[in-house]
Amino acid sequence: MNAPTPHSHLVPEINQRDVPEALLAALKSRFGANCSTALAVREQHGRDESSFVAPPPAAVVFAESTQDVADAVKLASDFSTPVIPFGIGSSLEGHLLAVQGGISIDVSRMNKVLAINAEDLTVTVQPGVTRKQLNEAVKSTGLFFPIDPGADASIGGMSATRASGTNAVRYGTMRENVLALEVVTASGEVIRTGTRAKKSSAGYDLTRLMVGSEGTLGVITEVTVRLYPLPEAISAAICSFPSIEAAVRTTIQVIQLGVLIARVELIDHNTVRMVNAHSKLGLREEPMLLMEFHGSPAGVKEQAETVQEIASEFGGTAFEWATTPEERTRLWTARHNAYFAAIQSRPGCRAISTDTCVPISRLADCLLDSVKEADASGLPYFLVGHVGDGNFHFGYLLDPNDPKEREVAEQLNHQLVARALALEGTCTGEHGVGLHKMEFLVTEAGVGAVDMMRTIKRALDPKNIMNPGKIFAM
Repeated sequence: MNAPTPHSHLVPEINQRDVPEALLAALKSRFGANCSTALAVREQHGRDESSFVAPPPAAVVFAESTQDVADAVKLASDFSTPVIPFGIGSSLEGHLLAVQGGISIDVSRMNKVLAINAEDLTVTVQPGVTRKQLNEAVKSTGLFFPIDPGADASIGGMSATRASGTNAVRYGTMRENVLALEVVTASGEVIRTGTRAKKSSAGYDLTRLMVGSEGTLGVITEVTVRLYPLPEAISAAICSFPSIEAAVRTTIQVIQLGVLIARVELIDHNTVRMVNAHSKLGLREEPMLLMEFHGSPAGVKEQAETVQEIASEFGGTAFEWATTPEERTRLWTARHNAYFAAIQSRPGCRAISTDTCVPISRLADCLLDSVKEADASGLPYFLVGHVGDGNFHFGYLLDPNDPKEREVAEQLNHQLVARALALEGTCTGEHGVGLHKMEFLVTEAGVGAVDMMRTIKRALDPKNIMNPGKIFAM
């Protein structure tokens, strides 16, 4: 596997197309107050959690129905103007940036739960429903939606980026949990993919094609996902380790022994320190595993005892339980706030976040060498990982006004991705490609595979208006 080429750009390539006044007038006529050209609104929809900066879109359309989305896309297509879908703005790879200009279609008002089919373990929602809203809507049925990327992301955005998160080791990712979609295509046509059936052999799997397409093939307007029974018993635990290697070796053995652990998160000592300061906790400032067990009371007890025994073999200490919902929520809230805790630890900084994933047997090889490189760089960083499935994230904290720090962060990222690819891993386990990983995709997938993606893109979006400039260059 060849190493990625040195980063050819540290800012996105801006090649904005002019947005015709006639299109803006047509949007105003069709949507009235639901179309805004106010600078503050446009700027809000022209940035995400990435460190990239680009000019905002020319207008924002607040869609309230599938028909609204279809009409907006048809108008944009008539004027060959880019369309960028917007959920809540929590993406990390520049997905929302209007690098080629255009209009933003905000689907956050499309936030209805359309059908709960508890007997079939499915639910159908509009794309603006967030994961927390979804779980609130279905909790009375005794079911839950387990995909948890940390942020209270929208289901449409999670589908578009093929998100996963802390529960993926047990419940999989959006790829496994999206059954059917409604999508507005580049021409403004409304299509449906998939059904509520658990399986199908009917034609091309368009659902899987759209899941992870990052808005480059269409705008998702409806999603049907799997639900799961709420576990009879849930228990969470934390365990501190003398080193990152000890924590990682524990994780590898737990997974290889087939322990049905629901969550296992690695937090390095830097992150523990930042989380303690941000969330007013008193956790031991050592590498730590945060774990959760789901099942029957007896099953949970057996799983936890097995993990505790394995952890002790690798020097794990201070094994602490959190059995009440309040205690578990406190721990997981601290974990989910790790990104913001890190940002606050260096006021004014931005984070460049990595997203590599490797086969579980190669996790230690990839992670430990990357930690050494990060430590040697002198750049502040944090490290968290959904290590049960081989996925982890460095967050390099840089001064956005210091080009040297950005260069160091990008170099660390390149070295990390090269190592992951050499170990048969991937440059992105869950964040998506967006702007930041376009070069890495070519290295990982190969020129032929990316050319095939371009062929699909050209066939479905001949005017290149659907979130252009993301995933690969045309």
